[in-house]
Amino acid sequence: MPAGVCGCCGPLRPRYKRLVDNIFPEDPKDGLSKSDMEKLTFYAVSAPEKLDRIGAYLADRLSRDVVRHRYGYVVIAMEALDQLLMACHSQSIKPFVESFLHMVAKLLESREPDLQVLGTNSFVKFANIEEDTPSYHRRYDFFVSQFSAMCHSTHEDPETRTRIRVAGIKGLQGVVRKTVNDELQAIIWEPQHMDKLIPSMLFNMQDADDLDRVGHPSTPSGTGQDGEENPAVLAENCFRELLGRAAYGNMKNAVRPVLVHLDHHHLWDPNEFAVSCFRIIMYSIQAQHSHHVIQQVLNHLDGHNKSTPRVRAGIVQVLLETVAIAAKGSVGPTVLEVFNTLLKHLRMSVDFELGESSRRNSSSSVSSVRGRESDERIVQNAIIQTIGFFGGNLPDYQRAEVMMFIMGKVPVYGTPCHTLDTVKIGHQGTKRIQTMLLSSLIMVTSGFKSKSMSAALPPPFLDPLFSISLMEDSELRQLVLEILHNIIDRHDNRAKLRGIRIIPNVAALKIKREKISKQDVAFMKKHGQQLYRHVYLGCKEEDNVHKNFELLFTTLAILTIELANEEVVIDLIRLSIALQEMTLNNEENMPMSIRCGIMALVAAYLNFLSQMIANPPFCQHVSKVVELRTLDAPYLLPEHIFRDKCPLPESLDKDDRQLYFQTADMAECLAGPGYNVERLSIPYIPQVTDEDRLTRRKSFVDTISLQVDIMSSSLPDKSELAEEITFETLKKAIDTTGVEEQEREKRRQVMEKFQKAPFEEIAAHCESKANMLHDRLAQIFELTIRPPPSPSGVVSISAGHTQHPSVPVYEMKFPDLCVY
Repeated sequence: MPAGVCGCCGPLRPRYKRLVDNIFPEDPKDGLSKSDMEKLTFYAVSAPEKLDRIGAYLADRLSRDVVRHRYGYVVIAMEALDQLLMACHSQSIKPFVESFLHMVAKLLESREPDLQVLGTNSFVKFANIEEDTPSYHRRYDFFVSQFSAMCHSTHEDPETRTRIRVAGIKGLQGVVRKTVNDELQAIIWEPQHMDKLIPSMLFNMQDADDLDRVGHPSTPSGTGQDGEENPAVLAENCFRELLGRAAYGNMKNAVRPVLVHLDHHHLWDPNEFAVSCFRIIMYSIQAQHSHHVIQQVLNHLDGHNKSTPRVRAGIVQVLLETVAIAAKGSVGPTVLEVFNTLLKHLRMSVDFELGESSRRNSSSSVSSVRGRESDERIVQNAIIQTIGFFGGNLPDYQRAEVMMFIMGKVPVYGTPCHTLDTVKIGHQGTKRIQTMLLSSLIMVTSGFKSKSMSAALPPPFLDPLFSISLMEDSELRQLVLEILHNIIDRHDNRAKLRGIRIIPNVAALKIKREKISKQDVAFMKKHGQQLYRHVYLGCKEEDNVHKNFELLFTTLAILTIELANEEVVIDLIRLSIALQEMTLNNEENMPMSIRCGIMALVAAYLNFLSQMIANPPFCQHVSKVVELRTLDAPYLLPEHIFRDKCPLPESLDKDDRQLYFQTADMAECLAGPGYNVERLSIPYIPQVTDEDRLTRRKSFVDTISLQVDIMSSSLPDKSELAEEITFETLKKAIDTTGVEEQEREKRRQVMEKFQKAPFEEIAAHCESKANMLHDRLAQIFELTIRPPPSPSGVVSISAGHTQHPSVPVYEMKFPDLCVY
């Protein structure tokens, strides 16, 4: 019998076709026939080898129904396919799945939103099925593209548009669940797929009306009835799920599309959405992968080095958020790289700002240039905040390395700086960078607790820090003192000492302190004179303001609490008396306000010190002086001198001894075991050290004119040559009694100094003489050894020194008689 006749006769059709035909009613409104569906399911389970034919036949029927717009039968066919998928879990289901995916693709290709949603729902059900064996040949490229297109639906009807977008997001979520756990489907992490998945999710998250809908970014959004129909919530949950399954090797492909999407949609300014995205990323990925995200953002910042300031500031603020989360866990090997990149962009921002300010003088649009300058300040503040916050959240051992790293980048005049060229950026740019880096150091050192001061303040860190404290800039000196407070104050006593004042009862402050350790005693023996010297020099700066004196008082008080034993107490008293004597003698012609401020500082500190060492006679002496000043000289007390419009005296009466602290009286009060009061009789004199060469305390003109000064000073005075020789001059020359007495007194003072002065002070004195000799020899060599002169006569000035550029021999012009 011909095969065509068998195809027309119903009883002769294959059983699986008859079972499939029976599930379709005459009227599609009646729905799927449950009894016939049960028969088909039983047949498929009993004969799994027929599953592929059942699937192919269902696919043919569905294709015809889609073309003929018989959507009722399409719904029935998909329902039957879903039930067969859920019921059959055998090896033979693989060919059936291919037919199923072919039918889903047919629905997604249609222009009808209902069919697209129907196909998506069936695919989601399939994605939730766990297969026993992996698939070697199945690919989901079409579904990724189609679902991504549905996520960007622009249907005219808002409700329909929302339905299509929700279906697209659910489809992408199904693809993610079906592929990320399958090692054979690692192709889903390739850039061509991630470039479609990630932007589709971000596009729907971006359309949310309220970015704070999710509460804390570490918790997923709610998936209740409202969440299931909200594209933003669904997209966010899918985004979290995808990132949570990302391995280390896939992090780059997962993060790069986020950065590209933010660039294309100009979402760095304002950057609320960008910050929200990276919060979600950092809380979703595994903690050990955090440094990879930071590296990606740093590289992206490098790529935007010529973008507008607000874009760069937006990226830096995003980096701050990622760093804030990553610093609590593992940050990997990128710690110093983060700081290096940020410091590079800080320098670039300063260059841009200085360039704009220089162009402002010649530009007519002053308002736009000023706006750009303020934008650059936003970038700089964001960088400083990021540096400080990242460093402040690191463990102490890493924080110490970061402190050394940042201090190595701070430009100090006279010292090499490999990152910042102070000649190119000029004095103003150097000061800006110094201020910002020191501000970041304040944030990094905040909360830093070190058991040993020698570990917290090593010489490579302490020396440049003290060199900056000698700058003629009150703001820089304030920053240096605040950094010292953060490091030295290990018991958080600064808040109790805030404000320079006469504290009536120090015991009421309940200051926390411990017994000084041997390591700290050794630190003070080595660096104590250096600390005292910088306090001494910092007090007499003419640009000191109220805050400078407050910080100096806090510095002395913290030194007393944390690092003072009996020997240090004596040194601090000697320092206070030296400050008082310097103010009374006024050899440097300081303003009266500075002189009174120093006297008030000495009074406030000695009042604090006398109560800290619990010496009643000492306390009584200090209280007596303070009472007399309150009556006769209130301008010598901190409560009065630091007020606005405080009346100042014309001069300070040195003979009125009752208003000042007397060394003899304090020595008598401290007489007894524990204190070496003989050292109080030795006046404290700060020695000139090598640090003075590192500061910019002389102008370029003074340095250039040094040659003239040396030459003129080496010539004898004409008046001395023309001195008339008389009988009186000969008599004075013969009589050497006075000269011998002066020499004898000088030798006695030297012997007394070497007998009673501390070893550190003697060593510093000898070292200062050697340094002065070395500097004078260097100046002489600089004057005598010069490179060949330039024919153009061009002389450059760099860091206070005259540089004569050398000229190659073949470019030098010789006289005609010398050439043959």
